[in-house]
Amino acid sequence: MLADSHCHLNYKGLPEDPAVLARARERGVTAMLNIATRENEWDAVIATAEREPDVWATVGIHPHEADAHPNVDTARLVERAAHPRVVGIGETGLDYYYDHSDRARQQASFRAHIAACRETGLPLIVHTREAEEDTAAILAEEMGKGAYPGVIHCFTASGDFADKALALGLYISISGIVTFKSAKDLQETAARLPLERLLIETDAPFLAPVPHRGKTGEPAFVADTARFLADLRGETVDMLTQATAENFHRLFAKTRV
Repeated sequence: MLADSHCHLNYKGLPEDPAVLARARERGVTAMLNIATRENEWDAVIATAEREPDVWATVGIHPHEADAHPNVDTARLVERAAHPRVVGIGETGLDYYYDHSDRARQQASFRAHIAACRETGLPLIVHTREAEEDTAAILAEEMGKGAYPGVIHCFTASGDFADKALALGLYISISGIVTFKSAKDLQETAARLPLERLLIETDAPFLAPVPHRGKTGEPAFVADTARFLADLRGETVDMLTQATAENFHRLFAKTRV
């Protein structure tokens, strides 16, 4: 019972291999969340979820794409999120590492996504890189306008940011990066996260965990991250996989309908 809480099944490297989903299922993956990053992906991402009963979809605009999507507002997100297979809003957030989009535009897009979460009740999928302070401030300010559920995806931020996210009621998702030898700070944070707020993901086709580094990431590899994380935290694999899967279905409540 494994849930890959964040993957990109329509990205190059995965759709070309029809065995990707079969390999995931063989390793016990029972749920995969297929994440959208730009509007021209939405139809394909949703179509995959319509076709595969253990795959669900999101709609959203990645911060890299904010400049290119000035017309994707809260109303547009809410409209597409009404689809029964769309279970979350995002990924969205702030990325100051690459700055592919204007920071003010990233922030405006981020707030529009949060408003859509508040209106629909669907969870927010947050991307943040080199933008901890602004991300935390916006999440808190928007939470003050009305509560919304959400998850910090592919967590690589500081322990202090983790504490702020947890205090807001958000979940934290750990990717294969936690298996890298260089990820000592992340490992320290991941080891102390409360189990009831923990998710795991692949971010496939990116970030393949040890022992698959250098390969195209795929949802099957979430099993390797789960094994590493369970050992790191002193938990059994069964305990961690069951808890994170239950957390996934609790957060993304439409997957239970």
